[in-house]
Amino acid sequence: MNEFDAPEDDPRDLVARFRYIYIILGLTLVIIFSRLWYLQIIQGDELHEYSEKNLLKETRIRAPRGLILDRDGNILVDNVLGFNATITPQYASRLVDTANVVGKILQVEPEKIIEDVRASRWKNGPFMPVIIKPNLTLDEVFRLKRIRIDQPGLNVDETVMRYYPLGPNGAQLFGYVGEVSQHEIEDYRKKYHTTKIVQQGDWIGQNGLEESLDPILRGHDGLSYTEVDAHGRESAALNKALLDLKPQPPVPGHNIVLTIDEDVQKAAMDAMLHQNDKIGPRIGALVAIKSDGEILAWVSTPSFDPNEFAQGSVNSDTWDALTKDPYKPFMDKVIQDHYSPGSTIKPVVATAALQEGVVTPYTIVSAPGKMWFGGRWYHDAERAGHGNIDIMQAIEESSNVFFYKMGIQLGIDNIAKYAKAMGLGQKTGIQVPGETPGLFPTKAWKMKTLDEPWLPGENLSNAIGQGYVLVTLLQEALAYNTIATNGTLYKPFLVKEIQNQNHHAMQEYKPQIIRDITKPNDAGVLVNKKYLAFVREGMRLVANGDKGTAHWWKIPGVIMAGKTGTSQVVSFSADQIHKNCFNRPFWLRDNGIYLAFAPVDHPEIVVGVLAEHSCWGNLGGAPVVRDVIRAYIQKYHPDWIKTKTLVGKSRPTKPILTETRITHGD
Repeated sequence: MNEFDAPEDDPRDLVARFRYIYIILGLTLVIIFSRLWYLQIIQGDELHEYSEKNLLKETRIRAPRGLILDRDGNILVDNVLGFNATITPQYASRLVDTANVVGKILQVEPEKIIEDVRASRWKNGPFMPVIIKPNLTLDEVFRLKRIRIDQPGLNVDETVMRYYPLGPNGAQLFGYVGEVSQHEIEDYRKKYHTTKIVQQGDWIGQNGLEESLDPILRGHDGLSYTEVDAHGRESAALNKALLDLKPQPPVPGHNIVLTIDEDVQKAAMDAMLHQNDKIGPRIGALVAIKSDGEILAWVSTPSFDPNEFAQGSVNSDTWDALTKDPYKPFMDKVIQDHYSPGSTIKPVVATAALQEGVVTPYTIVSAPGKMWFGGRWYHDAERAGHGNIDIMQAIEESSNVFFYKMGIQLGIDNIAKYAKAMGLGQKTGIQVPGETPGLFPTKAWKMKTLDEPWLPGENLSNAIGQGYVLVTLLQEALAYNTIATNGTLYKPFLVKEIQNQNHHAMQEYKPQIIRDITKPNDAGVLVNKKYLAFVREGMRLVANGDKGTAHWWKIPGVIMAGKTGTSQVVSFSADQIHKNCFNRPFWLRDNGIYLAFAPVDHPEIVVGVLAEHSCWGNLGGAPVVRDVIRAYIQKYHPDWIKTKTLVGKSRPTKPILTETRITHGD
């Protein structure tokens, strides 16, 4: 035998090995048959029931969102019944044919239908219905239901759609709803600290109050069950599995009652859109506030129709036009856009000057048409100036030179501490998302932010509301309300009440006082009530005095007080300052601002208007403010309005003082 030849295995040596194989095979067969016996005998009935349920279609019933009502119970945001055309990928066995037929009826490209269905199958699974077209017309519903039996996977689903009766009016405030995106699903619970489940296909608030109050407005969706055949079509046979599956009715969301007054809101929008020979529809913002902080009206223009978004029918042309509009329809200019307040800051500076003793109410100051400071001329809006005037005349006539001098004497830090005490340059805490804080500068702020020292000349420009000062319209309205109420700074609020579906109050909200500026704050700042009375007197002269910058816009029988402002969007050279603003290109025209409250002796309402590129506050803002205050008075105090125009003469030589305010006859 060769050493490389292996001996043949003895068959008897393999018997032991085969024995192990037989044992393994036997155990495997025992396990398999045991499992089959368990499934067929022990769990047979249960699995049979599961198999039957596989032929059941589970349909989510969208819960109606809560209504949004005005203070009188009028519906501002509603729900309406709608119809969506959907295709369920799992049952769309003839997708191309279905897309061609459905596309022709709905005027939708078949290629888009196919692409959407296939993309949704991969992204959301085969059983998630894909909306082909929302908000169907009754004719489209009728035509689709006629062909549905021959088009597997096609269905017409009833749905609840959001409806905004005021359309573009208040769109930025109310917001709109839209289908939740994948990243929003992940962020929702963290954002709102809620246990409510959000899943693909849900519609949530995307802006405004719809967004910030979404957990309150959203209800709990329901479920219904129907038996379907292999094509997803409803079966006429009754499956016994249905007997054990009880439909879950949807639970509507809670209703929200706002402080908004629908009548004042409509008057505000109408006034903003009103145009004359020189000024077209206003671009900007309007806010009306009751003296206790309740918001009565909230308008931002240009606007958009939230119904197009709520119904999912916004087209690409509309979207492009809105997103490319240079005046930003989606921006809420009441709180999300800050601006230079111009001369509307002067009542605040006047308050600081009186309290700091820079002037007394009767100090006479020379206010020519320009003044030299720091190697350059600072100009007044009036070329000839205002002569020798006191602080009330300076407010009435809006003298820049007078307030340049106040800025020099006060310095920016002193101005800032009074402005901040009145709420300027900081968020108000309103319930609408996206609020910007604005800015009221100080020496320390400039050094920290720009690494530059404060320059003496900057005191002048900031004292008339230019320079670095940036405020929101809501902030200014609250500051004016603080002056009107003799020192009480209220927190603004929009939600008056939360109700259940039976309109029973679940939670109520009351006015909140942030601070009383006649008492020292943490920085020791306070204002004497008698000085607020003199500032109000100057503001009364603005609306009623012979030289008042808004004296043309009176309401017979109602004495208003306010302040106009003109805010430059670009700087002009000395030879351009006094040229006619309307001769400039539109985008280079100054912004016009006006804020006023009424009645002056017991204020109930404050209205502020920012009218971009309207040149002057007395043209762009004052007539709008007048119209809104008049609408409020006509609704709540019609007996106050007289038929004859008031004669608003200038003030007495010395005001008659009471403890809290100056009083005047008509």
